[in-house]
Amino acid sequence: MAEALTPTIGLEVHLHLATRTKLFCPCAVEYDAPPNARVCPVCLGMPGVLPVLNERAVELAVRMALALGCTIPDLAKWDRKHYYYPDLPKNYQISQYDQPLGVGGFLEIPVEGGVKRIGIIRVHLEEDAGKLMHAEGGGNSSVVDLNRTGTPLLEIVSEPDMNSAEEVRAYSTALRQLAVYLGVGECNMQLGQMRFEPNISLRIGTGADGRPRYTPITEIKNLNSFRSVEHAVAFEIARHREECEADPKGYTLENLGKQTRGWMDDREVTFLQRSKEEAHDYRYFPEPDLVPFVPDRKWVEEVRASMPETPQKIRRRLIEEYGLSQYYAEVMMQDREVADFYPKVAVSFDKIMGREFGNKYVSDWPLARKGKVVGNWFNQDVQRAINERGIRPNDFRFTAEQLAELMVLVEKGTINRNTGTEVFNRMLETGKSAATIVEEESLAQTSDAGELERIVEQVIAANPGPADDFRGGKDKALGRLIGEAMKASGGKANPKVVRELLVRKLRG
Repeated sequence: MAEALTPTIGLEVHLHLATRTKLFCPCAVEYDAPPNARVCPVCLGMPGVLPVLNERAVELAVRMALALGCTIPDLAKWDRKHYYYPDLPKNYQISQYDQPLGVGGFLEIPVEGGVKRIGIIRVHLEEDAGKLMHAEGGGNSSVVDLNRTGTPLLEIVSEPDMNSAEEVRAYSTALRQLAVYLGVGECNMQLGQMRFEPNISLRIGTGADGRPRYTPITEIKNLNSFRSVEHAVAFEIARHREECEADPKGYTLENLGKQTRGWMDDREVTFLQRSKEEAHDYRYFPEPDLVPFVPDRKWVEEVRASMPETPQKIRRRLIEEYGLSQYYAEVMMQDREVADFYPKVAVSFDKIMGREFGNKYVSDWPLARKGKVVGNWFNQDVQRAINERGIRPNDFRFTAEQLAELMVLVEKGTINRNTGTEVFNRMLETGKSAATIVEEESLAQTSDAGELERIVEQVIAANPGPADDFRGGKDKALGRLIGEAMKASGGKANPKVVRELLVRKLRG
């Protein structure tokens, strides 16, 4: 029974839009301001105040909806959603209920063996609530910070098309990447700029009427990390299986309805909060203080034309035009600055290599080889600089062309790859060109056969064990001999020439 259950998961994602001010008032959106310092009569819901719509928030919301392939209806109206919690002082939220600004659409996510299309039900704009902070160690008091109240919040509701915790994480990651690349939101989850609310049930099979049957729908509230959303969904899938196995007839949506649960991150378990509210619980009605949003079609097309390139298109271009593998392309896509910097370096590398090697470069260097060489530098040296030094490509003290020049010095054999890393680090520190550093610090490797032959003979004499091992067919022993030769040359020996000399002398 349990093995036949199929997880059915939809996701509601809330993200703050990258605006300077709130959705209906001129208060600044600031995340480090003192508590309750960025509030005014409008976002505090004082009597007699009127909301004024933030045009930039609407533009960013439409941009995201268009990127998801949504239809922008001819009319979207504003509604009051009533609920009584202290983090929303006017006791209602201005949102969109039955006529949102974006409907339909999809987002593709990577899955084993290809991609999967996750449907989008709706995209709508609303104002965020404040932040409640509860007393540590229990207690019966809470404090509220209303700085966040009124911040433009975009809600994206998916179809229940996901079937595993891994797919939910992939969808969440792809959605965040899309929002960041489009400039729609910064999506810093530590600041509460992106939050997830998965809805989970398991399909049991079909009833006597032929309609599908499900376990009760669980909504988990306010998850704020990819790890939390993945682990919470996995826990709920396992809990639903266990409950259904214990009571296959009673543990159904028809019998138990829906419920809202919270997530205890330290214990990695969910807990019951309340039965799930339905739309009628919120007593929606049209917002009387705002006119409906009636988009001008010309304006919508202008927004579409002004949109930055989507991650999907950038990823495809990195693979098809610059020869990156799928893995390397995903690595580059983790950081927008890196993804933008890579093509500049790749183009410069292509140009300089063509100048240095002419037709031989054209014939001997297919696209995949170029992608592998340049991709290795990014995956190793560029990524190391980001992780260890805390700097990004825009902060580098050298240009894309200067980095390409360093790569070409390695391909020409002027320096070896290990020295190339040293030069890269010196470029970060000094801003000097690779050629200047190599000349000033005498780092050029030697390919002089006479000098290297003398070093090789010394290494063979000093390491009879590995030399005999290689003669006896143990090819791995050659690596140690090459390493000793490199050490004896101060790292300046051309390893390719060293290898050839060692093989000739040991097997000749």
